[in-house]
Amino acid sequence: MFSPPLALASLSGEADADWARAGAHYAGAAFLGGIALDDDSRAAARELVDRDRREFLPNDPIAFIDRELAALEAVPIQPVFNVRSATPDPIPDAARVCRDRDALLEVNAHCRQDELCAVGCGETLLRDADRLCDYVERAATTGAAVGVKVRTEVPGVDLPALAQGLEAAGAVFVHVDAMDSESVIRDVVDATDLFVIANNGVRDADTVREYVEYGADAVSVGRPSDNPNVLARVLAAVEEQYGLEAEPSP
Repeated sequence: MFSPPLALASLSGEADADWARAGAHYAGAAFLGGIALDDDSRAAARELVDRDRREFLPNDPIAFIDRELAALEAVPIQPVFNVRSATPDPIPDAARVCRDRDALLEVNAHCRQDELCAVGCGETLLRDADRLCDYVERAATTGAAVGVKVRTEVPGVDLPALAQGLEAAGAVFVHVDAMDSESVIRDVVDATDLFVIANNGVRDADTVREYVEYGADAVSVGRPSDNPNVLARVLAAVEEQYGLEAEPSP
């Protein structure tokens, strides 16, 4: 899906085209966003800003996605846009932009902030598999390559079973924040043919090796994704673990 199998994971209000461009030497993909698409998710994002979180709140979210992806046309990295929505209607519009810009769409079923969960975004979608699968199906119908960002350790959620449902709905990848349950990566890999990206704590050779041993197709770096020292260290580990030829240093 992308090479090297190392991704930059989205950071709310920070993961834009400039951020992706800065990490392009180290990573094969960059997850931009998240971006709130509909009125309810945007209202929740504004509440987050009021308590000093960073959020993208452009006047036109779909146009923002298009502009950011256009800015990466000449950058050697696979862009992915992480989107939040309390309703399904904007999802196909975002998917069409990603399709036309050769980008992937990632539905956010991961964020656990109270404001987002209260309107049905983020982690709330993990507990509503039918609605989440509907989002995926609507996006996939446009011809876009679609995946979902999920997290482990959500009570009542059988992640491997959910992944099977997402695959049936048309998803091609799943991005798993493993929290402290890294072995779930193996369970998801065994349950589906999805491209599985492992996230959480990816900092060095040991963490990369653990996720590779569990069968992850790729790993992603979150908070240190703007730190060249961390990215260089992780890239070296990825190249070793996946048997890739090392790239020359920048």
